[in-house]
Amino acid sequence: MDAKPRAIQNKVCPLEFAVNAISGKWKIPIIWQMNQGNKRPSEFLRELTNLDRRVLNQQLKEMEKDGLITRKSFNEVPPRVEYTLTDRGDSLVKVLWGLNEWGKELLGME
Repeated sequence: MDAKPRAIQNKVCPLEFAVNAISGKWKIPIIWQMNQGNKRPSEFLRELTNLDRRVLNQQLKEMEKDGLITRKSFNEVPPRVEYTLTDRGDSLVKVLWGLNEWGKELLGME
């Protein structure tokens, strides 16, 4: 990827880069859902209750620009779009698994 991800263009601290890339109410749940495989926008809306289509589109565009996901359009009628995790997105999932385990510890669920 030649261009810098949106999250790091104007930042200095690596931690701030990372937090900015996943900031937003829906980015982590979207990435978590994509860990199960390619997803269409309608699947996100069905699986993540209270997620607005406009907000979903915004979050997907930001994550695509940050290199976490890729968008593939199919030349079909009706049009079909799918989103897939990139290698960078896969590496984020590994971090989220660790964070999930830490959350279990905090909740006394180990």
